Amino acid sequence: MNNEYTIVPLLMSALLLTACSDGTSGQNGSNTLVKMSTLSIGNEQCAMGGQLLQSGLDVNANGVLDESEIDDAQSQTVCHGQGATLKAELVGRYQSEIYGLSAAEIVDFDPLSKQVFVINAKSGKVDVLNAADIDVTDAVSGSGALALNNIVKTTDIDVAADVGLTHLGGVNSLSVYGDLLAVAIERGDALGNSKQANGFVAFYRINDAGETSFLHAVEVGALPDNVTFNRNGSLLIVANEGEPNTAYSLDPEGSISMIAITENIPATTATAIGFADFNKGGAREGELDSMIKINGPNASVAQDLEPEYIAVSEDNLKAYVSLQENNAIAVIDLKDKKIESILPLGLKDYGLYENRIDASDKDSRINFSAYAGVYGMYQPDTISSYQWRQTNFIVTANEGDARDYDGFSEEARADDLNLDPSHPQLGAAQDKTQLGRLKVTTSMGDIDNDGDVDQIISYGARSFSIWDEHGNQVFDSGSEFSRITAAVLGDNFNNNNDENKGDSRSDDKAGEPEALAIGKIADQYYAFIGLERTGGIMIYNITNPFSVSFVDYVVNRDFDTDFEIDSDTGEVKGDASLAGDLGPEGMKFISANDSPTSQPLLVIGNEVSGTTSVYALSF
Repeated sequence: MNNEYTIVPLLMSALLLTACSDGTSGQNGSNTLVKMSTLSIGNEQCAMGGQLLQSGLDVNANGVLDESEIDDAQSQTVCHGQGATLKAELVGRYQSEIYGLSAAEIVDFDPLSKQVFVINAKSGKVDVLNAADIDVTDAVSGSGALALNNIVKTTDIDVAADVGLTHLGGVNSLSVYGDLLAVAIERGDALGNSKQANGFVAFYRINDAGETSFLHAVEVGALPDNVTFNRNGSLLIVANEGEPNTAYSLDPEGSISMIAITENIPATTATAIGFADFNKGGAREGELDSMIKINGPNASVAQDLEPEYIAVSEDNLKAYVSLQENNAIAVIDLKDKKIESILPLGLKDYGLYENRIDASDKDSRINFSAYAGVYGMYQPDTISSYQWRQTNFIVTANEGDARDYDGFSEEARADDLNLDPSHPQLGAAQDKTQLGRLKVTTSMGDIDNDGDVDQIISYGARSFSIWDEHGNQVFDSGSEFSRITAAVLGDNFNNNNDENKGDSRSDDKAGEPEALAIGKIADQYYAFIGLERTGGIMIYNITNPFSVSFVDYVVNRDFDTDFEIDSDTGEVKGDASLAGDLGPEGMKFISANDSPTSQPLLVIGNEVSGTTSVYALSF
């Protein structure tokens, strides 16, 4: 059985490409001849241009493709000689043999030493893997991909020992720029709260051999959950999530920290950016949209907002920070170091046909339905940013997340809700084979404040989206993820990542898109989205955010293996060694210029299987 699945890409209306001998503009019959350009794929090049069918691209109807029209044409064409499909082939893999305990989470890559740095939450350290010997001719699939273990761990970094303070906890994120490595580490307190005190960012210098030397640590906010350098390495930005403790008796403020990098030397203190001005009675209270979810018990806005992940705009002027639990994105002005705005993301309407979902894990079938009056919060985890027409766009992996603590929980199932008697899903919400088991929030949905629920609102949007810099959605993948996995995997779609139990996550957040990376290959932008539960990566061409196309779905998982992983203890029943890659958590795109193979690569940290996998990307 071949367990690595791919789908033939669904290309947008293909543009006919033929060779152009002189590279000039002219006419040939009814087709418009445009200038030649060259696409570079690793060390290979192929011509693009030739004869392009007008296909509506000649907006001015003047028989000539103007510059803006040529840009549109090029954004939709593929290199005919090299083949139209971007392929992802597994060429490298490291097996930690630690299951269910997050032994591989966030990943990054050092181009000089060709080392991959991996957050190992189980050990509380950073694992260093040697990627210098990866060879694209070693690509494997099927059972060979499940067993692959050709990357060696060379060492690890004990961040807590280097920082040398009491009550330090797990490492959460890392980022590499030049020869600098930044690692975020959380800190607890003497009262037993595990991560509610201010955390730290530890800086390291990386030499050409990949060896690291500790520089110093900088105090930041509570629970630093993501770190990233800006585009020129002059600033490190930190998202401090500020999660409450399990009793919800201590809820630190969420915040952003910025650490200046001057002449490649990190500052020893951080600039703190908080959200207190948005509190009730604060100077910016009126700017907070009512669609931004603020629901922690007795929490101020600043306490309730939880920064999750950071994306820096290509022009290096803005940082976009996902506020996952709040269903919003904060926009940070990097020049003035202030919060420019907080963008509400709104709700996804599951009453629309293109957004139809399978909402039950008890229906014993693949069953996509549109449900009027049912919605999903987008609640992105990983986000990224790129430009089209010199304009910034934000890409989000819409995972979803509930507040579910011992001291407070908003989580319920649809059949628990007191629905308005006129709600169109009154009957379906009491049927466990339809909507009854759908996980929903109790904190939203009473539109008229009369005590009953007018909108059924669930977590996550089961998709990825593209937004303009003002928070307007320009693309959403609708129900494609689940429909694609249903077509390829059958009853195994919406599977969980700790056992093979078939459709077990439809009532929650389906495949749970979480990991995300954007890569530019041959002048085309591609989005790679990891499905945390089902596994595998979705690949889309997003070059033009208004003309997005699905490319492929690749998953290295055996759905016939009999295993069960306890995520609390790491205990495994059965054999998980050949189950494949489970739970993609973090991704890193490596350009051809930085790659040890001179070909673009995608590195993935898989938290449940504890594996780090490397895919070669080619046409």
